[in-house]
Amino acid sequence: MQHLHDIALNILKGNLNVQSSETLLILTDIQKQDIAKIFYEAGLTITAKTMFLVMPLLEKSGQEPIYAVSSLMGNADVTLCMTTHSLTHTAARKNACEKGGRVATMPGVTLEMLEQGALHADAHEIEVMVEKYVQLLDKATGIQIVKDGHELTFSVENRLGIRSTGVIRQPGEYGNIPSGESYIAPVETSANGEIVVDGSIANIGVLQEPLLLKISNGRLIEAIGPDGPRLLELLGEGNGRIIAEFGIGANKSAVLCGNVLEDEKVYGTIHIAFGSNVPFGGANAADVHIDCVVKSPIVYFDGQQVI
Repeated sequence: MQHLHDIALNILKGNLNVQSSETLLILTDIQKQDIAKIFYEAGLTITAKTMFLVMPLLEKSGQEPIYAVSSLMGNADVTLCMTTHSLTHTAARKNACEKGGRVATMPGVTLEMLEQGALHADAHEIEVMVEKYVQLLDKATGIQIVKDGHELTFSVENRLGIRSTGVIRQPGEYGNIPSGESYIAPVETSANGEIVVDGSIANIGVLQEPLLLKISNGRLIEAIGPDGPRLLELLGEGNGRIIAEFGIGANKSAVLCGNVLEDEKVYGTIHIAFGSNVPFGGANAADVHIDCVVKSPIVYFDGQQVI
């Protein structure tokens, strides 16, 4: 177990820059508490102000935790969320950052992910690539995704790209660990067309058969394929079906494994998410955020091929 302790220590020091004077919250649930305890023990070697909290298990990514949890997050200098479902795009995370806290999320993390894959990528290469895509996103107004004869278009006008490098060292910063993606909140009512999802979907896993998503005025209207009913069930009938995110994978060490924490970072993929995006510059509030990963698409920004 010593090598896992060393990996955890490296993440806490290298990615999060945890200091001996800071309060560190290791937040987990019943399904991830064993791996979280490794980080708790590593955290205690840095700061005596390390806390370990097992929160109620959420039903899906983007769901808000109970108030007691969000309150504690808002009063910690650093929060590391090692939960089954993602807290990245929640008001609880946003509130913690607005108070100056640093929040890292590792939803669905496994021991295998600690030992190989995206966590072991070249950090400088990721930072360079993420920055390149963010600058392109900031300048873009319209985006077109083409795959297998289907096309989806949407606007990102007056929206700004988000950098997710896995390095979270400054007050108010947040992101996934491991990471390596650039993403943005599309204009919610602007998405129209169809997109083939053939990678994976959060809370579903690697797809055995592609899923065809039909979107009209920003809303997911139909999901055709074996996993279509499950996706629609996860998103619910309300604002969960509104387009929330467009992201670009930028981690060459990441592999498609069924865990969206790593899947959405795979170089050569993009992802579309539905549900909540208020926490990163959008206008849609929802108690869910589900990412859908697409392999090897062709992507145009304002008519110029980018991917």
